[in-house]
This record gives sequence, structure tokens and C-alpha cells, in this order.
Amino acid sequence: MNTSQDRPWLLRWAVLGLIVAGGIIQIVMSAYYLSVAHAPQPHDLPVGYVAAPADAARVQAAIDQGGQFASRPYSSVDAMTAAITAKQIFGGLDVTAAPPHLYIASAAGTAAANALKTAFTTVVQKQTADQVQQLTAAGRPVPPATVQQLTTPPAITDVVPLPADDRTGASIGLLVQALAIGATVASIGLGRIGARTKPSVWRGVGHTATLLAYAAASAAAVLVAAHAFGIVAAGTDAHLFRAFLLVSVAITGSVAGLVALIGAAGSFLGTAYFLFGVPISGATVLPEFLPPVARVLGQVLPTGAGATLVRDILYFPAAPVTRPVLVLSLYAGVGIVLVLVTNALANRSRRASLLRVTPEAEPDTEDAAAAA
Repeated sequence: MNTSQDRPWLLRWAVLGLIVAGGIIQIVMSAYYLSVAHAPQPHDLPVGYVAAPADAARVQAAIDQGGQFASRPYSSVDAMTAAITAKQIFGGLDVTAAPPHLYIASAAGTAAANALKTAFTTVVQKQTADQVQQLTAAGRPVPPATVQQLTTPPAITDVVPLPADDRTGASIGLLVQALAIGATVASIGLGRIGARTKPSVWRGVGHTATLLAYAAASAAAVLVAAHAFGIVAAGTDAHLFRAFLLVSVAITGSVAGLVALIGAAGSFLGTAYFLFGVPISGATVLPEFLPPVARVLGQVLPTGAGATLVRDILYFPAAPVTRPVLVLSLYAGVGIVLVLVTNALANRSRRASLLRVTPEAEPDTEDAAAAA
């Protein structure tokens, strides 16, 4: 029997192939992660403003300049803050106040809040500095109020703040990762267990019931962890549990369905969710800060839809959640149907093969009896 010791060149080529493959994977993954998360910048981030009719055009042009923000006018501060709490916009500027006042929602994403703060502070300081320059150029003294504006931070109100125990807003990404990893492991394990039993309709039903039971246990476990670290708002337990359940079923069901359809190779779908889906999910880097393709793709994956659903339930109960719920339901439904259908068809094929064998065996039995 030939071994690698008999053919040392084969071992050397195998080692070389492993090194090359590892290097290629590292290059591809590094390029992917850096392309979607390196120095993210907002792209048409929706923000509101309240301004007098005479100032509206100037304010809108200033906000839209550069393509980072997309302005939306509002008639009052109350209307603008209501739009913020419904996550129609990520913040807003009231230029009718003296000095101008900025409204943000850090719970919508710290990157968006910081981008708005930076842009707002820069504009306010520039306007005040221009006033000082005009006064000094005219030989007039600078009023104390103007000096105070230069040294006082601009007025900012956080309409939807993050919990004190989640000041960076990273918890949603961590929760979605935990759900994705757990669901992938569960679907792979159930696929291996299922491979040791005969396919049948009842195996498909049992497999589906197990997936749902696991998803419920996973959702409960993640909810308990979220409570333990103080990131769950009061009165959101039931809604949040249903969101976690749907995310888990979507990931577990879709991976299990692909495993049932093509075999063990289908489990790589779960790995793809984690390696490729989580970075563009919007949990850490907001969709509005991602490249256009990554932004769209991220929200049609269960990880992205799940991150959006969890964030909205936690912090924006007035925001519509139809789109993420439909995306997650589609993954869950298709996956469960695949599990049921593949088991039923495999069982039908097996019964048909047994029926084809039986008639061939019967004439032999009759001939043997006649001969006797």
C-alpha cells in the first residue's frame, strides 16, 4: 500500500496547496471586510430640518451638499422628532432656534449620530467664526454672546438614546451573531442526525418540530442574556422574543432546508451567513454607511433583516417592520418546506423501489412452488 512516505513529493504539494489556499482565502476575506467596513461614510443619510420659508432653500442646499445627507423639511420640531422616533430620519436640525438645535437618535446607530454631530458642530462653529471675522474686519468689538457661542458646545438632544449599559450600540450585532452561530450549529447537527434515519414524511415533521423547538429555546436564551446585560427596554419582552424566534427559524430553517436538498455541503450556507452576512447586516456598520450593493444584499439576508428587526423593536416601536419580517418569513418558510418535501419525496421514491422489487420476486416463488 502506497503512503505519503513512499511519495514525499505528494506531501510537499499538499502542504504547498494548503498554504496557497489559505493565502487566497485570507486575501479574499480581508478585501471583503475592508471594502465594506473600512472608513465608512454616510450615503444619502435621511435627516430633517425645520426652517423659516426664507431660509429653507439655503438650509436644504447646505445639508444635501456632498451627498452624505438627504434633507427632508418639516413644519415643526414635534413633527421632526416624531419622524425620528419612527426611524424615518436619523436626526434633524432646527434652525429657527437661536442658536440652532440638533436632534439625533443614537439608538439608530452611533455612526449616524456622530456624523450628524460632527457636521452640525462644524457648520455652527464656521458660522460663528464668520460673524467674528466680519465684526473684526469692520473694526467693531465682538459681543460676549458671540464669544460664548465659540466656546460653548452646540445644543444637541438625543431623542432615542442608547441604554446606559450599551453606550456603543454593539449589542445588536453580538445578539445576531449569537443567533446565527447557534442556528447554524443546530441545523448542521440535526442534518447529521437525520442522515442516520430513514427518510419519511414523519421524519420531516419531526425534523421541523425540532427546529422550531430549538429556535424557541435559542430565542429565550438570547433574551435572558440581553436582560442580564441591561439592554432590553421595559415592555418589549414578548415582541423581542418573537423577533429572536423568527431570526433563529429563518437561519436554522434555511440551512436545514439546503442540507436536506443537497446534503452536507448545504451547511456552508450557515457559514456564509456568519462570515459574509454579519459584516453587511447593518448591526455594526449601518446600511446607509455601506456601499450600495452591500447595503441591498445585507438587508435581504436573514442576518441583516434580523438586525433591523431587533433594533426597531428595541428602540423604535413606531417604525414599520413589514420588510424585515417578510424577508425572515421567506427564509423560514422556504427552508421548512424543503425539509418536509425532500423527506416526503425520498420516502416515496424508497417505497416505489420496494414495489418494483416485489413483483419480480413473486414469479420466482410461484415457479418454485410449481416445480415442487
